[in-house]
Amino acid sequence: MLAYLESKLQELDGEGARIADYFDVISGTSTGGLVATMLAAPNENKRPLFAAKEIVQFYLENSPKIFPQNRSVFAWVVKLWKVLTGPQYDGKYLRKAIRKMLGSSKLHDSLTNLVIPTFDIKKLQPVIFSSYQVETLPTLDAKLSDICISTAAPPTFFPVHYFKNQDSQGNVREFNLIDGGIAANNPTLVAITEVTKQIMKNPGGCSMKPMEYGRFLVISLGTGSNKTEEKYNAKTASKWGVISWLYHKGSSPLISCYSDAISDMVDYHNCVVFKALESEDNYLRIDDDKLQGDTVSADLATEENLNNLVKVGENLLKGPVTRKNLDTGRYEPVENGGTNEEALQRVAKLLSEERKYRLRLLPRNAA
Repeated sequence: MLAYLESKLQELDGEGARIADYFDVISGTSTGGLVATMLAAPNENKRPLFAAKEIVQFYLENSPKIFPQNRSVFAWVVKLWKVLTGPQYDGKYLRKAIRKMLGSSKLHDSLTNLVIPTFDIKKLQPVIFSSYQVETLPTLDAKLSDICISTAAPPTFFPVHYFKNQDSQGNVREFNLIDGGIAANNPTLVAITEVTKQIMKNPGGCSMKPMEYGRFLVISLGTGSNKTEEKYNAKTASKWGVISWLYHKGSSPLISCYSDAISDMVDYHNCVVFKALESEDNYLRIDDDKLQGDTVSADLATEENLNNLVKVGENLLKGPVTRKNLDTGRYEPVENGGTNEEALQRVAKLLSEERKYRLRLLPRNAA
């Protein structure tokens, strides 16, 4: 999706165009936090570290090392033992890869505003790493590598990430962080809220009113799920104890339930709000709730499954624009909505026109 959108922007504005040039804010949770950072982190030339088309290759190359697969006949026993005694993966390769990629860059270095949720298990509250808050809460201006490692540390999969951050005044803050999906598996609403807070702080510097969501243009990308078949049922789950809630037939029901619930509630809210404001076309949600077999897995990083996931993305791009049915909770094709590919073409045109308009408004010496 991102690679296609960026290619359309390049057709309009030249090969150097990058997604970070067009969006006021990019937000992501867990693996989405890493993707968001790859789009907005600076390289040595103060341009985005990655072109969108390079991100898939990063995952194809690194996922098998982040999630090493046990192919023995006792693999399920080993996995269960790890679930019961500690994280399934030590996270060493992931941390090393992220630190090497992002270096010493900090949140304030991002080329557009980043909003990345995490959750602090010591304080039992979300920690939102937001570019908008760096000035008022400078201890949040942490290394992008620490932020990415934190938001991509789901319980039972990777260890909790601990680090300290010191601001220019010598104030030190410590963090004990896990995956942002605990608080915001779908970070769309968090991003909108951060923008709204910014408008409220500086009402004279913006032509928008705080709740004027109708003027927002939002692309929300999901990571897929399977809502077409029953995964668990009350008859079975009523007999579960702690172990079964954490691990059942290769998956974690507890994590699946909270992550899907949080994500769906955000999409439900946004569908209602944008519809009420008669601006449904300004909210494009692209997700697949019909994943089958191994593609549903969060950590099956075999070559076959990774290639199948690439195909899922390609098919989704060609598929129809869908919107959540507020009664059934399922995605349904939008009448006359065209394909996701066509929708992204329309978005690219709007983004290009908006950027050109803003550049015309800039003072000559700032352009």
